[in-house]
Amino acid sequence: MAELVPISRTGYNKLKEELDRLQKELTEVLRLVAEAREHGDLRENAEYQSGRERQGFIVGRIGEVMGAINRSDIVDCTKVPTDQAGFGTVVTLLDLDTQEKVTYQLLGPDEADSDTGSISVHSPIGRSIHGLSIGDQASVEIPRGDRHFEVVEIARSPFD
Repeated sequence: MAELVPISRTGYNKLKEELDRLQKELTEVLRLVAEAREHGDLRENAEYQSGRERQGFIVGRIGEVMGAINRSDIVDCTKVPTDQAGFGTVVTLLDLDTQEKVTYQLLGPDEADSDTGSISVHSPIGRSIHGLSIGDQASVEIPRGDRHFEVVEIARSPFD
């Protein structure tokens, strides 16, 4: 049995929505491929070739999304404990080198998005702060060099 991967309810719902969208798109692509097939010589039929490539991409992505859904362990992020940084918590860190604060929500690898302030618990920073409490410090080696943090706040997410 595959190891379960924690995911927020919001992240799980996004995967389900993507799966629904992909399945509808696949139906349309299959229709277009069948239509292009009727136009004759498939070796020189750009619509057919393009449609088959798109079909392959969609089928592959459907497999990836279904795999992520099947191994999901849904966690209600509004109810996670906040005594330590862990999955679902929103952690504010003080960068000890720049004295700037940065806030991350620790989420699973299928939903981490640095643009929205969420990082994977399996990322270098996520691993280094997981299990820490307020006042604890961590050093992490990332591609831009070593960074040093202090945990200054741990909160629950307002979103599940």
